[in-house]
Amino acid sequence: MARADTPPAIPKDAASMTDALRLTPERLYASPSLSGTAPRAVRFSPDGRRVTFLKPRAEESARYDLWQFDVESGAQSLLVDSSVIDPADAELSEEEKALRERKRIANVRGIADYAWGTADTIIVPAGGDIHLVTLKKGGPETRRLTHTDAFEYDAKVSPRGTHVSFIRDGALYAIELATGTETRISPEAQPEKALSYGVAEFVAQEEMDRYTGYWWSPDERYIAFTEVDESGVDIIPRFDIAADQVTVIEQRYPRAGRPNAKVALHVADLKEERTSRISSVGPDDYLARVNWAHGSLWFQTVNRAQTEIRYNRTDGLPWRVWAPFTEEQGRWVNLSNDFIALPDGGILLTHERDGYRHIYWRDASNGEMRQVTFGHWVVSDIAGFDPETREIYFTGFKDTPLEKHLYAVHLGLSDQQVASLGARRLPDSACIDVNPGAARLHKECPEVRRITPEGGSWSVSMGAGAKSYVGTFSSPDQPPQTALYKADGTRIAWINENALNEGHPYAPYLTAHTAPEFGTIPAEDNQTLYYSIQKPPGFDPAKKYPVIVEVYGGPHVQRVANDWRPLGDQFFTHAGYIVFRLDNRGTWNRGKRFEDVIHRQTGGPEVRDQLRGVEWLKAQPFVDGERIAIQGWSYGGYMALMTAAQAPEGTFAAAIAGASVTDWSLYDTFYTERYMGTPENNAEGYHASSVFAHIDGLKGPLLLIHGMADDNVTFDNTTRLMAELQARSQPFELMAYPGQRHGIQGEALQVHLMRTRMAFLERHLKAPAP
Repeated sequence: MARADTPPAIPKDAASMTDALRLTPERLYASPSLSGTAPRAVRFSPDGRRVTFLKPRAEESARYDLWQFDVESGAQSLLVDSSVIDPADAELSEEEKALRERKRIANVRGIADYAWGTADTIIVPAGGDIHLVTLKKGGPETRRLTHTDAFEYDAKVSPRGTHVSFIRDGALYAIELATGTETRISPEAQPEKALSYGVAEFVAQEEMDRYTGYWWSPDERYIAFTEVDESGVDIIPRFDIAADQVTVIEQRYPRAGRPNAKVALHVADLKEERTSRISSVGPDDYLARVNWAHGSLWFQTVNRAQTEIRYNRTDGLPWRVWAPFTEEQGRWVNLSNDFIALPDGGILLTHERDGYRHIYWRDASNGEMRQVTFGHWVVSDIAGFDPETREIYFTGFKDTPLEKHLYAVHLGLSDQQVASLGARRLPDSACIDVNPGAARLHKECPEVRRITPEGGSWSVSMGAGAKSYVGTFSSPDQPPQTALYKADGTRIAWINENALNEGHPYAPYLTAHTAPEFGTIPAEDNQTLYYSIQKPPGFDPAKKYPVIVEVYGGPHVQRVANDWRPLGDQFFTHAGYIVFRLDNRGTWNRGKRFEDVIHRQTGGPEVRDQLRGVEWLKAQPFVDGERIAIQGWSYGGYMALMTAAQAPEGTFAAAIAGASVTDWSLYDTFYTERYMGTPENNAEGYHASSVFAHIDGLKGPLLLIHGMADDNVTFDNTTRLMAELQARSQPFELMAYPGQRHGIQGEALQVHLMRTRMAFLERHLKAPAP
């Protein structure tokens, strides 16, 4: 088994900051990145001969170009220079801005995304147009496909490489590459009726991890596409307040309990030149996933209460729809992107039927089920399947919740193999009873094997046929490093070693580098809570230190992990603060029981868990219990407010809340109702989970921060809190960022944000004079 290279030793006992450089906000956000030039969007070509990735420039870490790695030769080369295809950094459309915000790439300049088509074609959207990159023996050739004033996006190469499709002005188009002929596939959009085609509605992008609204069939005969009717969705006027102007944007935003978009699924038959309406979804259901498999169109729908995922199938004209199987949960269902069609006619999926996400084989016709992995740990996602060996590769947390690894497990014996052994398959399982005639059960199950070495966390992208993978490893002492590996974990070649040597951007700060220590605290129901604590360089256990509690605490997010930590933590520890994190119940990768405690009562169990963490902190002899602050962003901002408001008086010396939800009735349907139900059927829960129900407890120093063009957690969440605090004559501080959305973007503004936070913390946590 290959092991990650050991980084250079990092001193843990630096006597003081005098012998090391201290991080400044300016250097923290400047280029080159202190974490190194880590590639993103790493993908295999369809034939597995190339690995492509977006690589930041050393002199401008927010600008990305498209690079390639030749698997056979190990050579790297620039494929597409972003400054050539978009030299002027074109102004983005409102749709593109929103999409990038949803994908959390709003700060990316140059090439933000790309898509493989065939083994020698790549689509690169840039400057509002679509560019086709064709890989030839003499080198890549780039061809601009669109030349319009409109902003084209969500471009794809058809599976056989004959067409390029995209969205323009709310409708689906395709260009035949051989002739250059452009065809509109869907009906025209009707903005006056809030009707569009081939797009993903707001909640699909923001909450379902679905950023597209159309899907090619593998044989290119069909394109399935959405019809999105938002006419019933409330218009929420949003003031996009920039430095020099105010724009009123009438955003269709489905708040909790209010109407959703109506989504219908159509299929265009390109051979017969006709379109069929397959199914209507909503406003009381959601279209979550769409896949083509075994010649059939599959689409997953979720009911409004989000207690059931229905796996729908239709095979062609007359497009009759039925549901071979469903997944149900008593609290809520979690979506997954796992859906792999197998040669045996089955489908590989992941479900949470036993309370933990595990791998299942499903018969595509009748839904027969075999569970492949078992245990009180979670599968993250299926990475690939080797049809020759029948090995399933997946990432997950089998060994510890703190480290994500790549694992392998055999799909299990076929029915013929089971019969030939004289064994018996156990019900709904890949396990067998090897001696069914015996009095006792002799159970054998597929064995799970860990591929990646321990000591850090991994992200993995598997190649075709699951013979190799691109793996990115990081640990608290090693920034992300990426390499190509064989399926057994043997490293083939580095793509980006990112070694912490003397030439690394972070090298000047290594002597003052700090790494977190990990531990556990029992929750009130005895479930295990993991925490991390990061101490200043030159830590002296005889001294007492101020503490910053960094909180997120929301669903589908994990913050305590054995990986490369946010470098803002280094900045705070260099300034003499301890940084503390705790993943409360309700957070991710711990199973349904751990998550479900927040059902219909957010801001309760999570707060009590965070306060248990603070109790533990105050019991440590090196913690100054009078100088503890809490800060967070988004759900973390909500948690900072709710924890400060419900804590015993004097628990926190200060609180910082950024882009915070303050009342869940102001947030969107899909996210909020999953955990809280609707304001109509859970009025008491909505009241108790609102910051305003606990506002009497917000008595200490408070800093509120918000982008003034936030289209996710809208600015009125903060303005309502401001008004209520002012009505109570309760002082607070405010920093609002003109033109900024849910994240504060740009080097200068990030420096300003950090300086603002630090100045506030220094005023309220600075040690008293001796």
